[in-house]
Amino acid sequence: METITYKSPLHQTVSTTVTDFWNDSCSVEELTYAISNGAVGATTNPTIVGEVLKKEMHLWRDRIQSIIAENPTWTEDDVTWKLNEEMAIKGAGLLYPVFVREGGLKGRISIQTNPKNYRNAEALARQAIHFDTLAPNMQIKIPVTAAGVKAIEEATYHGVNINATVSFCVPQSIAVAEAIERGMNRRQAEGKSVAGMSPVCTMMVGRLDDWIQVLIKRDGVLANPGVAHWAGIAALKKAYAIYQKRGYRTRLLAAAYRHHMHWSELIGGDIVLTIPYGWQKKINASDIEVKERFFNPVDPGIVDELYQKFPDFRRAYDEDGMTPEEFDSFGPTVRTLRGFIASYQDLVATIRDFMLPNPDVK
Repeated sequence: METITYKSPLHQTVSTTVTDFWNDSCSVEELTYAISNGAVGATTNPTIVGEVLKKEMHLWRDRIQSIIAENPTWTEDDVTWKLNEEMAIKGAGLLYPVFVREGGLKGRISIQTNPKNYRNAEALARQAIHFDTLAPNMQIKIPVTAAGVKAIEEATYHGVNINATVSFCVPQSIAVAEAIERGMNRRQAEGKSVAGMSPVCTMMVGRLDDWIQVLIKRDGVLANPGVAHWAGIAALKKAYAIYQKRGYRTRLLAAAYRHHMHWSELIGGDIVLTIPYGWQKKINASDIEVKERFFNPVDPGIVDELYQKFPDFRRAYDEDGMTPEEFDSFGPTVRTLRGFIASYQDLVATIRDFMLPNPDVK
């Protein structure tokens, strides 16, 4: 029997299972590495863009100065969004061969709408529709807030490929899938095609884990060591079963890596894993066996402990644990939006230093 040699554990993951992986960054270096190991997409957000800019400023310094010079009336926000767009377009170009090879169903890069608009459905949808025109292989990130759910339906109706973000739990994932179904059904009712649409719903599994650990510390909960590391995995597997039963046309995507189980325990599901470059390197250097574990249930004792000790896990795990109106005040949502907005403001400050250099520094 012929022995098949795989480039890496990640390459083996995507070659032997239905699981896909994306690069969690628009960095040229990182995305090139990921594609060589089987990645079929990429994601960005304000935090990622800021980190990439620091790392690859030499690739963008001249262009930032040109954007400023070419648009003398623009604000620092205008310049910041133009830079965001051009960085995403650059990544889209790297992924375009994958997009062509996969018939337009893979090979997309995600660009995030302005996190400051999380309460404004019209603004989110309008920006998403605009971003969709930047390249043929764009995927647009909209936060799963109450307004975001409305924007997801409207943008989907206009043919936008959605990547729902700021999402952590079963109720949010169901709200996203239902909104996308409504948007696609509206398109089909008007004779518009949905053939090239491949929406995904992110579940930031690591950020749900983070929140359980915050609760352990904040509320003085005595929990067994390591129990928090299973919260996101348990919620994703619960959501996946619902998606499969209902036949939603949206795929789930696992994000926010905190430990190797956010890869190893999810191998084999028909989902996307969006993996930061640092974790890709660790995974590819590891000796962890690549085998399907997705359909292994999380230990019922662990799920029961999470369910009994943490009301917010119940809200995250139960299908009807939250209404869309409650998404905005859910702990992980608040923490993530605050982080994204802060990162966006930091990015604007970087552009400000180009436009208004500090006169106190030579």
